[in-house]
Amino acid sequence: MANVVEADTIFKELRSHSISEFFRKNSQMLGYSGKVRSLTTVVHEYSSNSLDACEEAGILPEITVEVKEISEGKYSVRNKDNGPGIPKNIIGKVLATVLSGTKFHRYIQQRGQQGIGGSGCTMFSLITTGKPIHIKSGTGKSAYECDLTIDIKSNRPVVTNMIDIDKDFMGLEIYGEFGDVKYEMSDHGVYEYLRRTALSNPHASIRLVDPEGKEYNFIRSVSQMPARPKPSSPHPLGVTTNDLLEYAHNSVDSKKLSSFLADTFSRMSQNKVAELREMVRDVDFDKDPHQLQWAEAEKLVKAFKETKWIAPDLDTLSAIGEEQVKATIKNILNPQFMNVVERRPRVFRGGIPFVVEAGIAYGGAAGKQVAQGYSGVVIRFANKVPLLFDGSSCAITSAVSGVDWKRYGIKEFEKEPISVLVNVSSVYVPYSGVGKQAIAQEPEMIDEIKLAVQDCARGLQRYMSGERNKNIQASKYNTIMRYVNQLSINLSEITGKKQQDIETELKALIDRRYKKLLEAEQQANSSEQEQDAEEKEIETQEDDESGDDGSEESGE
Repeated sequence: MANVVEADTIFKELRSHSISEFFRKNSQMLGYSGKVRSLTTVVHEYSSNSLDACEEAGILPEITVEVKEISEGKYSVRNKDNGPGIPKNIIGKVLATVLSGTKFHRYIQQRGQQGIGGSGCTMFSLITTGKPIHIKSGTGKSAYECDLTIDIKSNRPVVTNMIDIDKDFMGLEIYGEFGDVKYEMSDHGVYEYLRRTALSNPHASIRLVDPEGKEYNFIRSVSQMPARPKPSSPHPLGVTTNDLLEYAHNSVDSKKLSSFLADTFSRMSQNKVAELREMVRDVDFDKDPHQLQWAEAEKLVKAFKETKWIAPDLDTLSAIGEEQVKATIKNILNPQFMNVVERRPRVFRGGIPFVVEAGIAYGGAAGKQVAQGYSGVVIRFANKVPLLFDGSSCAITSAVSGVDWKRYGIKEFEKEPISVLVNVSSVYVPYSGVGKQAIAQEPEMIDEIKLAVQDCARGLQRYMSGERNKNIQASKYNTIMRYVNQLSINLSEITGKKQQDIETELKALIDRRYKKLLEAEQQANSSEQEQDAEEKEIETQEDDESGDDGSEESGE
């Protein structure tokens, strides 16, 4: 008989660990896997924080990123911005305490979300070089510099060498050294990341100095700050039973369930509360929301889904913008054809609003050149931040792959010079990992992205059809022209006219006919585009008048 081990012995090694200890052993979850990706992740975290801070302070961002090679596999990164800086008394919490930040608990769209990114960089520097990061910060009232690292066992900051400096210094400068990283000019490198960041953030001026000392300036193309998204409340659609219970049991000011609903959810007017009261008569709307039970919450959530709601407020979201997406595609790809759409706001699990922008480019520098010709490319953004990694697990990739491209004139997406750009903006982007490089495959997300891409693809279908007609007409034109010389000779013999004069007249006749065919084709395409625009405007007006958020929109 095998020896029996007692429970006391089994659990003798039971220990509690800090969140920073967990991420030290699982740094790949933060994006630190692979040398190129790790360096890009550092730059991504610092530059995203800079953009968020500048925008929240109402300052046009000016960001400088300097990358230097210290030795093989070891690089330094310096990120400097002109933002509001970080006060001295909280610098440790902001950049050296995992899950401490200004974003996770706020219902407002920002690039950062969890309060992990900056602290993750501090920890990555420590575990790969053993060195702290160096901070220089000025808030306009005071300025200082210090060294900063993290006590991983306790998840607490360690601040050293703190000194005051000239208070005229404004902004934040972070210097860190990182091991097990690599700089390279690739689709996943620092340069490409910052290039795409500049394209999706035209109000920012970004400067990169690479390890060879080469300087790249991504100049600001818009001198106006984008509208700041307003703090929002969860939308009733998409709220789960557990969500509703959490909101109710943690409510502070509401004394009745009816007032709690009106105070907590967007688009929840008193009329809507009255409508819900009629739908769910066995739930007491005058009870304390802290006393709400699971069965009652289930009934309310069911009623939410059966009620028509006004779409989420667009002011709570900050998208790139249709015109800027067009400029982005033109700057990156300079295609023969492009089409861009911005969808109306929708909601997904938890009542969280989101909006999808999509663009399609064909020809020019679209797609990716490969040995066999071309390959289709998906360019992904979330809250204007480029997503360069984990494409296979991303909702955007899944949605694009689910489109029947043959219906739109594309025989094989993987073999065509085509690029699809998608940006998802949301108060809370459901990333599939804390590295924030892929959007989780939420059904609502995939469906909405697919609809946006299909909207774009209809314009591509007309273009491809027009190109095919042009090729057919050109083929007919060339075929006829091959016989003009012989025909003019024969007619000259029959009529006695000069062969050269006959040939000139025949060519002029064919050219006029061919020109009329092309003009008719262009006019037909223009009429189709105008009709589509009118239909889209009518659909939008009907949607507004009905008050429906379109959550049950059908596919094609």
